[in-house]
Amino acid sequence: MSETRRRRGTNRTTMTDVARMAGVAPSTVSLYLRAPEAVSPKLGMRVKKAIDSLNYVPNLMAGALAATRTRVVGVVVPSIVNSFFADTVTALQTRLWAANYQMLIGHTHYDPATEEQLVRTFLSWSPGAMVLTGLHHNRATRRMLEATDIPVVEMWELGPQPIDRLVGFAHGDVGRMQARHLIEKGRREIAFIGARLERDQRAAQRAEGYAEALRSHSETAPPEIIDIGREASTAAAGAAFAALLERRPSIDGVVFSNDLLALGALFHAQRSGIAIPDRVALIGFGDLDFGHDSVPTLSTVAPPRTEIGERVADQILARLDDGDEGPLRVDLGFELVVRESSER
Repeated sequence: MSETRRRRGTNRTTMTDVARMAGVAPSTVSLYLRAPEAVSPKLGMRVKKAIDSLNYVPNLMAGALAATRTRVVGVVVPSIVNSFFADTVTALQTRLWAANYQMLIGHTHYDPATEEQLVRTFLSWSPGAMVLTGLHHNRATRRMLEATDIPVVEMWELGPQPIDRLVGFAHGDVGRMQARHLIEKGRREIAFIGARLERDQRAAQRAEGYAEALRSHSETAPPEIIDIGREASTAAAGAAFAALLERRPSIDGVVFSNDLLALGALFHAQRSGIAIPDRVALIGFGDLDFGHDSVPTLSTVAPPRTEIGERVADQILARLDDGDEGPLRVDLGFELVVRESSER
C-alpha cells in the first residue's frame, strides 16, 4: 500500500532572522546559544521566543560547509537496549554504511522532550536525512522537521498525517490478532498486561486493539488493561500476573505488550505450579529469541524488525542518491507465531 510522497521544502531560518524578530543583534543570539546565562533574562526571553517561533536550528557546519548536507543520517529510537529497535538500527546501519553514509543515534527513554532535544541537535549538524520512531512527537519536534527539506522517515508505526514518509505496521491490528487468537482457542476471560502505556503509544495501540476485539465478541468478559508502569521487567510482570490471578481466578488468557513481560509470567507460573497453557494461555509480542527456547515455548506476534531498517534505508537512499520520491507509506505487516503457551 503506497501513496505518492508530497513535496516539502522551505528556506532555512538564519540567525539574522532570529535577531530581527527578537530586536537584538545577531551577536546576542550567538551569545545566547553559546552561553544563555551571559544574556540578560529579558533579552534571553525575547531570543528564545523568536527561536521557538521560527523553529530555528543553529547550523554547526560553518562557512562553506553550511549549505552542504553531510552524509550523516540522524536516528532517534526509544531505547538502544530493546531488541526490537536494536535489530532495526543494525539493519539500517548496514545498508547506510554500504552506501557511504554514517549514523548519529540517540535514544529518548520514551520522553518527547528528550526527542525534541535530540532532533534539534542532529539538525544542527545538517544531516542528509532524519529517522524517528513512531508518529507521536511534541509540537516543537514536528515543526522543526516540517521546516526542513531533507527526507524524514517515521518508522515502526502507521497512521495519519506523517511528516514525510512512513515504514511500519498497524499496532492496533496486532492487539486484535493477539486477542482473537486466544478467543479462537476457547479463552473467554482475557486480560492485557503492558508497560509504560502512557508513553509507549505503540503498546497503547496494541492494548486498544485487544480491547476492541473483546468488546466485539459477545461471549468474552469485558477487557481489563493492566499497566505495570516504567519498570518493564520480568519481575514486575510476574508480580502483576500473580496479582491478576489472585484477584480474578477465572482468567484463562493474557495478552502481553511484549515478550519480556510474557516471560516474567512464565517464570511465575513455573515457580507456582501454574499449568501453561492448560490453566492460562499466554501470548506476547516481538518474537524475541528466548521465545523459541522457553518452557513452554512462547506464542507471539513477529514484527518485521530487520525489514523495517532495510526499507527505511532504501527510502533514504532512493531520495538522496537517486532523487526518487518513492512511496509515502510502506506497510510491512506482521506474523502470528503460534507455539505451546497458547496451544493445548
